[in-house]
Amino acid sequence: MLRLANAGGPRYSIAMRRKHRTGEFYCRVSVAALLVLAGCATTRLRDPNTTTVYLVRHGEKSTAVPNDPDPDLSTAGWARANALAVKLHGAGVTAIIATQLKRTQETAEPLAARLRLNVEVVPVGGPAHADSVAAAIRRHPGETVLVVGHSNTITPIIAALGGLRLPNLCDSEYSSLFVVTLSTSARPVVVRQHYGAPDPVPDSACAAMQSR
Repeated sequence: MLRLANAGGPRYSIAMRRKHRTGEFYCRVSVAALLVLAGCATTRLRDPNTTTVYLVRHGEKSTAVPNDPDPDLSTAGWARANALAVKLHGAGVTAIIATQLKRTQETAEPLAARLRLNVEVVPVGGPAHADSVAAAIRRHPGETVLVVGHSNTITPIIAALGGLRLPNLCDSEYSSLFVVTLSTSARPVVVRQHYGAPDPVPDSACAAMQSR
């Protein structure tokens, strides 16, 4: 009898340990499932009444080919595009809009690659461009949208979204980043930030550019 009792003791202990480990396993699975559900709930809680829009001009363009109507970015432009990707990587961008020109496409490219997003193209070249971009933005209610445009399109887009009509950007201005918060219950809020290398001090050509 003693032998039987001694032989059964270890087996009982092993069974209890297995049961305990099984309980720990299912507990961990339950916690993981709750975390996944919490993440899904966060996504579902996105407010469709508030949309955030980031607007930037394309990065510095190459002058290697004089009078090129569709130049690539210069080395400084690519550095700015990468700075933009770093700046907005954690901003929750879910949509990117750019024109058909290479300099806006290339400016959007580093962030689009990081976030695995396709760039939506709204062609530039006519007076309706700002309204077309505003309409594209409104197709993303509750999201965070990046718009990459040109020196003479960014502020008209802000106006088309309901913001004040600001002066056009100067030809030497590349660092401006406008943040527009759109709400169904209030007027748009516009904040101007900067990113990447700072712009040079404005010169007389800047005033002429802003009047266009």
